[in-house]
Amino acid sequence: MILGLRTSIYPVSDLTAAKTWYSSVLGVAPYFDEPFYVGFTVGGFELGLIPDGTSSVDGCQALWGVANAEQAMQQLLSLGAHEVEAVTEVGGGIKVASVRDPFGNRFSIIENPHFDVSAVR
Repeated sequence: MILGLRTSIYPVSDLTAAKTWYSSVLGVAPYFDEPFYVGFTVGGFELGLIPDGTSSVDGCQALWGVANAEQAMQQLLSLGAHEVEAVTEVGGGIKVASVRDPFGNRFSIIENPHFDVSAVR
């Protein structure tokens, strides 16, 4: 019944600032940009922002794929994020890490050499 990750939504208190920050992190502009929701397409999935929300590192737990966890972590930190969990090898060559974005949300990354992009539907 569950088909896989489609959308991960982050509540933010400042939609304009969040849109700018996430555009820098993701390297793309939003494809959907309205006062009630901003959506980015990321590798066939969606990262959404909703205004007037309560941000928290205990909220969204989606992990976003990266080619190199260490480099991605450094970029996130340079863009103003704060480390929550350092890059950690969890077995099988898989590395994970999390930051708190400037709006208080958890933003997590995963370097997974076993991820099969052809299996994404």
